[in-house]
Parts: sequence; structure tokens; C-alpha cells
Amino acid sequence: MSPDPKSAPFPTKAEVLAFIEEAQGRISKREIARAFHIKGNNRSLLKDMLRELRAEGAIARDPGRTLRPAGSLPPVGVIEVTGTDEHGDLEAIPQNWNPGKPGEDAPPRIILVPTKQRRLPALGKGDRVLARLSEGRDEDGTWYAATIIRVLEAAPANILGIYHGGIEGGRISPTDKKMRKEFAVDRGDEAGARHGELVLAEIIGGRPRRSDHGLKRARVTERLGDMSEPRSVSLIAIHHHGIPTDFSPAAIAEAEAAEAPSLKGRTDLRAIPLITIDPADARDHDDAIFAEPDDDPGNKGGWRIMVAIADVAHFVTPGSALDREALTRGNSCYFPDRVVPMLPEALSNNLCSLKVGQDRAALVAHMWLDKDGALKRHKFERALIRSAASLTYREVQAAIDGQPGEKAGPLLEPVLKPLYAAFQALARARDARQPLDLNLPERRIVLGQDGRVESIDRRERLDAHRVVEEFMITANVAAAETLERKRIPCMYRVHEEPGAEKLESLREFLATLDLRLAKAQVMRPALLNNILRKAADTPYAELVNDVMLRSQTQAYYAPENRGHFGLALTRYAHFTSPIRRYADLVVHRGLTSALGAGKDGLVDGERMTSIGEEISKTERRAMAAERESVDRYLAAFLSDQVGDIFSGKISGVARFGLFVSIEPSGADGIIPVSTLYDDFYEYDEHHHRLVGRRTRKVYRLGDRVEVRLAQADPYTGGLKLELLEDGVGTARDRPPKRRRKKGKGGKRSGKKQKPSRGGKR
Repeated sequence: MSPDPKSAPFPTKAEVLAFIEEAQGRISKREIARAFHIKGNNRSLLKDMLRELRAEGAIARDPGRTLRPAGSLPPVGVIEVTGTDEHGDLEAIPQNWNPGKPGEDAPPRIILVPTKQRRLPALGKGDRVLARLSEGRDEDGTWYAATIIRVLEAAPANILGIYHGGIEGGRISPTDKKMRKEFAVDRGDEAGARHGELVLAEIIGGRPRRSDHGLKRARVTERLGDMSEPRSVSLIAIHHHGIPTDFSPAAIAEAEAAEAPSLKGRTDLRAIPLITIDPADARDHDDAIFAEPDDDPGNKGGWRIMVAIADVAHFVTPGSALDREALTRGNSCYFPDRVVPMLPEALSNNLCSLKVGQDRAALVAHMWLDKDGALKRHKFERALIRSAASLTYREVQAAIDGQPGEKAGPLLEPVLKPLYAAFQALARARDARQPLDLNLPERRIVLGQDGRVESIDRRERLDAHRVVEEFMITANVAAAETLERKRIPCMYRVHEEPGAEKLESLREFLATLDLRLAKAQVMRPALLNNILRKAADTPYAELVNDVMLRSQTQAYYAPENRGHFGLALTRYAHFTSPIRRYADLVVHRGLTSALGAGKDGLVDGERMTSIGEEISKTERRAMAAERESVDRYLAAFLSDQVGDIFSGKISGVARFGLFVSIEPSGADGIIPVSTLYDDFYEYDEHHHRLVGRRTRKVYRLGDRVEVRLAQADPYTGGLKLELLEDGVGTARDRPPKRRRKKGKGGKRSGKKQKPSRGGKR
């Protein structure tokens, strides 16, 4: 077909492409036709031309049939966060960017920017947002500024699951408890995966096929290991939460090229017998401590204590590849079988580990205490130290208790006893300020040589632990005070007091136990401690501790000081673990700037808010992954005890059921409300309980119960329990359905009854 000679001159491809490139706003075929006066049969020619331009990769079409030059972006679109650039700005790419399409080989550069009305929320890799995109140009080429319209819920484009092979393909069972259905895998899409392997897969679009029995399809993209191998358990949590495990070549190169610093610009403290005290399985040692009586006549009975922390800021400088990797991780993650470190091992287990007898760079806090443990003054300095010994908590405690071992014995008088004496002073200061004193025993998973759970123990709580803890808290306070005094931005560890609504809910609950929480104008931990003391010798002591913990706010990092409610401190920062926490590294840089002791100090205080939000988010991510990993190990440990009966305690109450912590493992399982057939149970949120509508029977947080283990899934970490009463399982004794009498014509008579027994409404 040729152009209609009666119409206006038909445009060339170059003219149409130039119009699309120069146009502002949305452009469609209609706008192009109107601009070039294209009418009648020539509209079909224009449609063919636009199809050719798209095939050639010159233009692209967005949803809604709007057109744009290939490689450019629409004014509004969905973008996916990919991380931060060297300046710490959040970067993104268009959602579903396809490098295989013509003109889409490299994604455009998109930077998320705040507005006067809205600052950037805490976003991490993989988060999706709907954003307005405005094009800009600089010496590096075209880029886009993205302002957020709305943060979108993450779409599960990829799944993590267990592959089950078959003749014509297979199935993937997701490890995410929220994903209840399997995915079908076609033959050829399994990427060599074997039956029982943990795999990553991408969801394939399109409608489910009849041969797949309605299941969505997926394609395996990565094989992660055989799930019959116990040490693969933590891989599920690592990949499910997107925790980075591999360092970039640039970061590894920087770590391996690092050299121990000389004494230049540092104080020589190698003669002081600083020691490290850690768990027996610790692989890195980032803090060392020392104490001696203060020789100042004006501070009789006082102490001088020292806390030396590995000088990580010397090796990890702002904007470096190591710095970008550390910020992406935010912190190290600890699993029963492995550690995913924040820094490469060349630093975390070598140059930044305070090894015995080796010269190490450190940032040292010198602190002077009065006889009651109050912090009188302090100073920080960069130094070179040499650890005199590396002891475990048990070795230190045994020595103090009169059974010194070969390593601790020679240090008992000159080092250990002064440490404990200084600790006694710090303990008096702690008692005076009364931090929140919750009794929350922790459990530890012990793995055997084969990687399987050998035992589940309660974590020891020795005085040796408290010595180190109090020294670290004091150093953290000193760090925050120093940065405030020098007016240098500080990354505070903030724990705000419970909100008014949570406190009122706590008061209502305590009132049911005849415990009264006064309505003070300023809530202090001492008021909560008073309640804990009153409940200590009662049957509901654990319950009060649990509910009080739930009433607390979650701690976070921020450059604004709002105090630390739990520790009863007006200012607090994390300084003592820069190997495993980015927040501590930020504080180290601030202190370096305060000392004027190098060019590797804090250089950009304006980014502190976004950094605080980001590392608070990575901390929560790590906590969730660690908790899920423990759940899966516990489920694997209990999988051969299905059918057994356990004693337990109700550890959570929700509308859909009861969570029960079973003994002695401490594993949490769920009793679905649908299995409580003796009544219809209603959820009483304020009192943390389920109440039977007819029987008024109550299941409350903290109640002791007998349960039968019905199911243990090591892949999801889920435990399903059945409640026993008087040795009888309520779930297995479901009453038969009542049959209504038939009326005339064989029809059932009477109205349909609402359910009166447990189950879904």
C-alpha cells in the first residue's frame, strides 16, 4: 500500500522518530497522526512504520500503548532498587528490564531522590516503588531522578524451594510458609536439579496448563545443594531473605592488599596486658579489656578501665568497595552452622582480629570510674596493642571461682581480679540507674560433627559475661558523649519508651493479675522492674516477663538522640563491634574525626539518617533469617518425634490459633484454632487470650499445656501441634456433624446453622 496522494506528505521514519524523541509527556499513535495530519488509509501505514521502528529497536511501547525512544523511560514507572552507589545514593533499574531486547543492553542510571514533602523511606535491594522519572544529563551521560509516588509490595518473581523430580519434569515445594501451593517445572527447565535439592527458580508467566493441575510454572535458575545435607538448612534463610554471601572482587582485593599499620600516629600500648574474653567457638576477637585501680588521690577507690576495639575504620574507608559491601550487609549474620560476615575474612579473622601476641591497630577508650562506678571522665586514642591472652567465659569464671586453668592461672591476680573489682563498681552504678531487668533465658543449638542437632542447651549467664557486657556498655556511653561534646554526627542506638497504647494495654493485662502499674508522667524502667519483682515468686512470673517484652518498642539506629529506655541511659551508641556492625564503624569514623587522627574519619554527616534506616532494616533482616534458621533446625531435630507428647507453654495468642513453646527444646509450634472443636473461640487481644463463646474456657499467654506433635517440616521450620486435655487430643475427638431431619420431598428442614465450635468464621 502506498501513501494516499490526497493526504498531507507522509513522514519518513527519521521524522517520526525525531518527533517521539523531542515530544514531552505521553505519546501515542494518535498524537503522531494528528501532528503529521495522517488520515484514512495512511493510518495503517503509520501503524506498520511504528511496528518496524519497534522491531529495529528504535522505539519501545509501554503499557497503555504509549511510545518512547528505546532506552529512555516513561514519566511514571515501577522501578526496583539495586543498592547504593559510591556516594551512598539509592540506585534502581526499571522493573523487568530485559537486556536481551534491542536498545536495552545496559539499564539506564536511576537515582532515588527525596522531595521537600517526603524523605526517602528505608529501602533495600529488591524493593519496588512506583516513581516519577525525570531525565537529566551530566558528564557521565543520561540519568534519571526518581521521586517516590508509592512503595509497592514485593512481588515474588523468584522462589526458593525443594525440587521433586519426575519423568516429565517436576515440582518445587516453596520453603516460604506463606506460599502454600507447589510450582510445576517442565522437562528441560529443571537445570539439572536432582530430587531433594534446594533450588532457586523464577516464576514463568501465563495461565496454568491443565496438565499441571492448575499449578503455576517455574524454571530453575540455580541449584543450591542437597537438602538431605543438614548444613544446607541455613541456606534457605540466607537466600529467602536475600542476604549477600559473596564479596565483590574489588572488595576482596582491597581486603587482601591491606597491611598492618605502623606505630606512626598511634600510642604504643603493647605493654599493657589487655585480654580478650569470648565464647569458645569465637573466630574473631574485636575487643580487649583491662582494669587497674586509679592512682589519683582524689578518686579513692576508683578505677581506670580500658576497652580496646579493632581499628576497622583504618581499613574500611568511606566510598571504598569494602565500605559499599559492608553497608549492603549492615551486619554479620550468625547461624548454627555458619557466619555470613560483614567483612571479608582477610580482615575479620586476621588484621582486625586481636590475636594473642600480634601487633594490632585499635581504637582505645580510657575511662575513669569512681568507687560506685560512675563515669568521671574518658578519652579515646588510636593505638597499637598486643593481646596478652585469649580466654573463654568459662575459663575466666572458673579462675575467679578458685579453679584457674593453665591459661587463666597466671592472669588471675594481675588481670582478672582487677577486672572483677571494677565490674563490681559498674554493677553498683547499674543498680542505681535500674535498667529494665527482664528474665529471658536463651537457648543454643549445638551441632554434631555431622552437622545435625546434637542438643539444645540454655545459654550460660555467668558473671564473666556481665563483666564484658558492663565494660562494653560504658565504652558505648563514652563514645556517644565524646561525639556530642565535639559536635560530630553520632549514630545513636535508640530504644524509645513504650507507646501510650502499649502501656495502657500492659496496665489492663497486669490488672487481671492484681498487679498495678502506676500512670507516671514519665515512664521509667524502675517502675516496670517493680512489677517484675512482685511477680518473681508467682506462677505467672514467665508470663509477666513475656508480656512486658512485647510491650517494648524495637531498637533502631538514628542520628537523633532519643535515649535508650531499656538501659536507662540518656545517650547510647554502638562502638564495640565494628567487625560485625556497620553502625559501630560509623561511630569509629566519627571518633577518628573528633581526634583529628587521620583522613579516614566520617566525611558526610548528611547521609546519617538514610544510613540509620538502612542498617536498622538489615538488622531486622538478619534477626528474621537467624530465627527462621533456628526454627528449621529445631523442626529437623523433632521430625522423628512426630506423635510424641510434650509439655509446653503458650508463647503467643492470635486470632487463628495458639503458639506453644514445647520443652525441653523451646521450639515454637502452632495449634490452629480450627482444631479446637469443643467450642467457638474468640480472640481477646488486650488480655492475650482465646475465650470459648459457650464454655468460657480460656487459653492465655503463659498457660501450661500438654500437646502432641502432629507435624514437623524441616523445610519451612513449621511445627503443627494438637492440644491435649486430660490426655485426650481435642483435634482427634471432633464431634460428628449433626444431621438435620428431612422434611417433605426429602429436603433438609431448618435454617443453616452458624458454626458454634472452633474453626474459621
